[in-house]
Amino acid sequence: MSRRNKLLKFEQLHAYPNVYENLEIENTLLLGPEGKELEMKGRWKEHFGNDHPITLELACGRGEYTLDLSRMYPNRNFIGVDIKGARIWKGATQALEENLSNACFLRTRIEFIHSFFEPGEIEEIWITFPDPFLRESKSNNRLTSQNFLGRYKKFLLPGSLIHLKTDSPELYEFTLEELKSTQDFELVYEESDIYS
Repeated sequence: MSRRNKLLKFEQLHAYPNVYENLEIENTLLLGPEGKELEMKGRWKEHFGNDHPITLELACGRGEYTLDLSRMYPNRNFIGVDIKGARIWKGATQALEENLSNACFLRTRIEFIHSFFEPGEIEEIWITFPDPFLRESKSNNRLTSQNFLGRYKKFLLPGSLIHLKTDSPELYEFTLEELKSTQDFELVYEESDIYS
């Protein structure tokens, strides 16, 4: 993708009513449509205009799961989260074209995710094919590490589900070990064949 094309997509994202962003942890406000700074923590249901449960898709890329889930479950709300604006542009554009009012996108670093949601505001998380960070020195960057599980606990409703789908045996085994070493989350279902 050319730099010019990418810059055009970023400019369009700033005008989209279904995209919020924050790239600096010092400020917990999000940039919303037309660059307005907004405090969304505890106010996501206002964006959606309903009290339906909210699901996050972390590292959503182009938002395929976010979009598919929003089509399948119109009585739920979905927020796709990713740092890459050019990727989010694809999902956000498609959501607008299809008038999927129960899907929006948050462009931010997942390390900051706990700053944008109140305790109990999120009911479910999907983590689909994330970067497995195979080098041991990068294991804290894995989205299922204790480092991240602790962040999710801050805003998840008690009893919430976290779904992981990965084709990395290393990440799969790592996640099982992380879950064994925490009392905050329990393994509800496990399937090693991702295509079943």
